[in-house]
Amino acid sequence: MPGPVFLEGETVSLRAIEEEDLPFLQAGVNDPTIWRAIGAPEPVNSQQEQAFFDEIVSSDDSIDLLITTDDEPVGIVSFWPGDGVVSKAELGYWVAPDHHRQGYASEATALMVDYGFRQLGYHRIEARVFEYNDASQNLLEGLGFVREGAHREAVFVDGEYQDTLWYSLLENEWDGIDAE
Repeated sequence: MPGPVFLEGETVSLRAIEEEDLPFLQAGVNDPTIWRAIGAPEPVNSQQEQAFFDEIVSSDDSIDLLITTDDEPVGIVSFWPGDGVVSKAELGYWVAPDHHRQGYASEATALMVDYGFRQLGYHRIEARVFEYNDASQNLLEGLGFVREGAHREAVFVDGEYQDTLWYSLLENEWDGIDAE
């Protein structure tokens, strides 16, 4: 039985991740489409996924929500708050390949960004994406994120070094989800 909805959109809902969701998450991060996009090339077994749940999801150090549509899990969206003078967080997300190109990642990310600015008081939300991930770059730019720069050849994927591109959005640049 899935947990209660935390944030509700038109086609997706975001809810807390529960232990029963771990097989879905493990399958996702082991899918080549996902692990290439998020830069996690090592396979994840069930014990490692359980450790992720116990040490990351269940801690107060991040906000990790399951993206669902019609109670079916389709992905994950997360914030990793920064520690410093500026109230900020790094945004991360992925959607299972069977659910790509349906707008789920865009809607879930918009819900999360809106929550970050309106409820958590973030001043800045940032995200990083690899240079070969055009879909993620388009998603971020479509929500108003600005490309700030690149960490050149910062990750090794598929036999070559790739740039990591950094994006950000400031609270005064966010029009809100009503403007979508």
